[in-house]
Amino acid sequence: MFVLRFTQTLLKDMKITPVEYENISPLLSWHANIIRLNKRKHILFVNDLSRLSIIIDGVRTLQLNILLDKFHSRLFEYLVSEGIEQKVIESYLKEGLETNISKTNSRSVLGTMKEITMYCDVTQLKFADQEERDKWLNRTIHKPIDYKKPIDVFKEEIRKYSL
Repeated sequence: MFVLRFTQTLLKDMKITPVEYENISPLLSWHANIIRLNKRKHILFVNDLSRLSIIIDGVRTLQLNILLDKFHSRLFEYLVSEGIEQKVIESYLKEGLETNISKTNSRSVLGTMKEITMYCDVTQLKFADQEERDKWLNRTIHKPIDYKKPIDVFKEEIRKYSL
């Protein structure tokens, strides 16, 4: 089961009442927030364990089902583009067939989200497409993961998880 931990802003936008979930593997937990890029609303997702991030656009207020569908499909596309084996991705995403919404619970992840948002603000016009931007963001080192690249940490953990 995936747990998506929405910020208060996103909870209000989607008009959702969160349910509290404890004892979830950080690999299956994602924080999410609204960010503005090019004056358009995007949703930023950051994995709790690896700090892997993906950004989704084209979701409006009250479109939770569309948001969840786009999250799963975008995550799949991105992981394939990073060269992760399809069977490993499918085994990971199988856990996400059941997705629950909760409130944020980690100031560390929120700090990383703020940092990623700042990077996006500065570089928003430099990338040809979403995939290129996501790849660049996931090769930026972060202190909470011992100055490693989020994609490297995620690849290592997802392989362990699928064994």
